[in-house]
Amino acid sequence: MTQGGNAPLTTARVTVEVTAPKALDVSGLLLTEAGKVRSDADFVFFNAPNGPGVTHRPAAGSTPDAITVDTGSLPSEISKVVVTASLDDAGATFAGTEPTATVRDADSGAVLVTFTPPRLTRETALVVVEVYRRGDSWKVRAVGQGYDNGLAGIATDFGVSVEEPAAPAPAAAAQAAPTAPPKPVTPPAVPASLTKVTLDKGRVSLTKGGSVSLEKNGKPFLSSVRMGLGWEPAGRGRNIDLDASCLAFDAQRNKLETAWFMKLSIFNGAIAHSGDNLTGEGAGDDEAITVHLDGLPPEVCGLVFVVNSFSGQKFTDVKNAYCRLLDAGTGQELVRFDLTQSEPHTGVVMCKLVRQFSGEWVMTAIGEYVNAKTARAMAKPAAAML
Repeated sequence: MTQGGNAPLTTARVTVEVTAPKALDVSGLLLTEAGKVRSDADFVFFNAPNGPGVTHRPAAGSTPDAITVDTGSLPSEISKVVVTASLDDAGATFAGTEPTATVRDADSGAVLVTFTPPRLTRETALVVVEVYRRGDSWKVRAVGQGYDNGLAGIATDFGVSVEEPAAPAPAAAAQAAPTAPPKPVTPPAVPASLTKVTLDKGRVSLTKGGSVSLEKNGKPFLSSVRMGLGWEPAGRGRNIDLDASCLAFDAQRNKLETAWFMKLSIFNGAIAHSGDNLTGEGAGDDEAITVHLDGLPPEVCGLVFVVNSFSGQKFTDVKNAYCRLLDAGTGQELVRFDLTQSEPHTGVVMCKLVRQFSGEWVMTAIGEYVNAKTARAMAKPAAAML
């Protein structure tokens, strides 16, 4: 497509992949006829990857950042979904590195259309394409509108709340001047929710859908981590026999291997399961899975950690289920995600670790319940949540 052009969509579910020679963050905004989001919940990005009918897929290996739009699941008041791209490097611009959007059938992977905007200059963020409603059908339009104030500029334009930067304190001994200096013009600050969460400030507590990069000071923090998973009976002292597992996937979401109580070690020990129903130290993890990130084969792009009830007991019989990521060397807790509610199902996808295009690993809290009693039965729902 050329800029401003449009094409009808021949499928209800499309995935918009955006690629460039530089690392990108791709986002999606659900807009009403007024061209605004209904609330900040209509902004889907790396720290809030799930919205009504729209999901964010982080980059993994050779698979780029993408937004998937299920037009059949969009709320009736949503008339458009815009897909944006911003540069991961705050000091970089798109000059000479124009991104390319590839719109695919989300189910078959078939390419529907592609679009590369005309030459850019100082832009640091871009509305790449939009998926929009036209009568009873849906179409895609090549936009290519640039912003020079990053993702915050796009978010503000479409009605997302953006925190203004705090005003600097006046100097304690400022000298009088005959003429007041002009007030500097400061672009909107990126809100905390738009800032990539890392381990720079220590332990991170995640809520459902939240993500954290396993980086510190801009570099990979460690090469070996341990995922601890735990739970308690909901009452009456009844024993609950649950099993934790780790499923490994490639960039196409094909399952490669599973570490579980029947197969404690995979990838030559790069992923090792502690065994069935062992109690760990500290908070008392029921089961733990150690991952040596540097030892994983390059085709491993995503790890999904699941818990399921082999005996068929429902998670309504469980309370205080959690997962936590620890430094495998020191045992220091780095990231924690507590499930706040239970549902009457036999399996739950707790969280995922995804290798980004840049090589960094990002943990995302999922907390989605499914009806599956074994690790094998968890493969399909786990792949869908990558």
